[in-house]
Amino acid sequence: HRVLVVDLDPQANATTGLGLDHRSVERSTYDLLTGDAAASQVILETAISGCDCMPASLDLAGSEIELVGAMAREHKLAEALRDVVEVYDLVFVDCPPSLGLLTLNALVAADDLIVPVQCEYYALEGLGQLLQTAGRVRRSLNPDLKITGFVMTMFDARTKLAGQVADDVRSHFGPLVFQTVVPRSVRLSEAPSFGEPVVTLDPGSRGSTAYRLLAAEIEDRYGLARPSPPPPPPARETRRETQSPVPGHSGRGYGVATPIPAGVGAAWPVREPWS
Repeated sequence: HRVLVVDLDPQANATTGLGLDHRSVERSTYDLLTGDAAASQVILETAISGCDCMPASLDLAGSEIELVGAMAREHKLAEALRDVVEVYDLVFVDCPPSLGLLTLNALVAADDLIVPVQCEYYALEGLGQLLQTAGRVRRSLNPDLKITGFVMTMFDARTKLAGQVADDVRSHFGPLVFQTVVPRSVRLSEAPSFGEPVVTLDPGSRGSTAYRLLAAEIEDRYGLARPSPPPPPPARETRRETQSPVPGHSGRGYGVATPIPAGVGAAWPVREPWS
């Protein structure tokens, strides 16, 4: 699929994770929000076929202060992306881990909200705050905003807490929670240091398997035609060969996928999960 990743986080993790150096980019999403550059001038190609990126920079940290007095400040990103969204099948906006003006711009520009939930107690508290903010945005700024799903991440099956958090989220949000669970994985932690996603760094790792299953769920929910997968790249000589885990394996931390429940499309806004 044709995919655009918009990095709206001053830490620029999505940018570096796609092999781009945020310290050397000429234009970033900061220039996009301040109106100093058009979307086409900010987009950069990545080493991954079909994937482009709007890189972030440290300048984004000061953008919230600069936008305070701007007219329609919450709509800056939506207006900037209007000319390019039709070129892509999916546009992912990576938000900062805060509920400031940058995240607000993302919620106003987005049609759908995918919420990663770390399997920890504090993540549940943060989830409630995020949903309250999303509810306010939906009522006043973007009535079309809807929740596509919640992704359970950093799941460690060795702890009871991880299972309890996952059960709590599933019991409350039901079919809105993706069936795939992303485990804690050394390879997932190592991938950013190589400047590439784990699915290309080590296609046979547990993390790669989980994210491929998650991608398949997203394709199903959006009705995207699933292309034939390309052959995996050969492992580097310095890498330790790993045996590909079996999807659906009940062992520790493996990604799991089950059929998408019926009625997911009608699950919103019949029941507002943050009410």
